Amino acid sequence: MSTKATKKASPSSKPKRVFKPRAAQTHEVRIIGGLWKRTKLKVSDKPGLRPTPDRVRETLFNWLGQDLTGWRCMDAFAGTGVLGFEAASRGASNVLLVESDAALVAQLQKTKDQLAATAVQLQRGDGVVSIRQAAPASCDLIFLDPPFDAPLLEPALNACAKAIAPTGWIYLESPTKWTDELLTPMGLVIHKYLKAGAVHAHLLRLA
Repeated sequence: MSTKATKKASPSSKPKRVFKPRAAQTHEVRIIGGLWKRTKLKVSDKPGLRPTPDRVRETLFNWLGQDLTGWRCMDAFAGTGVLGFEAASRGASNVLLVESDAALVAQLQKTKDQLAATAVQLQRGDGVVSIRQAAPASCDLIFLDPPFDAPLLEPALNACAKAIAPTGWIYLESPTKWTDELLTPMGLVIHKYLKAGAVHAHLLRLA
């Protein structure tokens, strides 16, 4: 009885692995307090877009006292809008979100519609210009979180000093720490400060 030699498969005969590109991750950030607590907001994959971390936002709203009922707010460089929506979630009566990127404005509109956030208004434009155009002492809270590589903070802070109410607040997020020595000539001082990773968070008030 004859036997047949078992034929081994050559390396070239093995099925080839197909490498598929990794699916794009869905980025989200959540509202941490108020009416829309735990609601997740989509984060667009945009260079330089970095939502304020949960820990920093939690600390910020602890500083502010949690309840923002009736406050007039502006998020001058809105991005994801999470700071402004967080303020509206906690009772702010008017929140203006200013954003220059058309795609981000469209996403902000979707979020506004999703939440039925009637207190939130959207404006496509320049954040510094919007602060300058605000009526004197018309804002109780202004959020400043521009792209870290853009030279926007100094002109924005100068504008905020006129737009903020006498008892109002300015939240400043930056890649470096600001000091009273830099802020006092603008009529501002630091009330609270936190460093979390690469983020330097400041709560400012009028001097």
